[in-house]
Amino acid sequence: MKSLQITDWCHEIFERFVPAGGVYIDATMGQGQDTLFLCRLAGEEGQVWAFDIQGKALELTRELLEREGMDKRARLILCGHEHMDRYLEPERVDGICFNFGYLPGGDHRIATQAETSVVAVEQGLRLLKPGGVMSLCIYSGGDTGFEERDALLAFLRELPSRQYTVIQTPYYNRSGHPPLPVFVFRQK
Repeated sequence: MKSLQITDWCHEIFERFVPAGGVYIDATMGQGQDTLFLCRLAGEEGQVWAFDIQGKALELTRELLEREGMDKRARLILCGHEHMDRYLEPERVDGICFNFGYLPGGDHRIATQAETSVVAVEQGLRLLKPGGVMSLCIYSGGDTGFEERDALLAFLRELPSRQYTVIQTPYYNRSGHPPLPVFVFRQK
């Protein structure tokens, strides 16, 4: 059995519902683990676009992809996720990964924000193909507070149910404020 960490759980859902060899976005590159996962899923035929506002995230991701021989499969873009639509056309993307919060091991003062994150999710939904999947790993409490989590959940709650299925799968028996995995499936 694989780990049940939030990112592993999101990867499991992607492997089940997103076609291999497609077009994917890592909207919050961080240390590159989702980018690497998506590069493997993309194979030789697919494409991966990864975004982050921090040069350190780009550096860490580039190093990871080079070590793993996947550096030719991804476009790493130093840009906020709220600008994804500048790089991709609507209904072109099979899957999008988000990890909200801050760069692990990085400056906790630099974190995703409610305003730009909601815009990014809204844009991501327009970029998704019918049948596409979006995963959101929402970290709250501690340094990041609850504003972003609450804004994202409020936005997702209002999505039309005939176009999207939104599934929230909280960790039920973890203390504190465990991360919240949310999945959005665009109807075909």
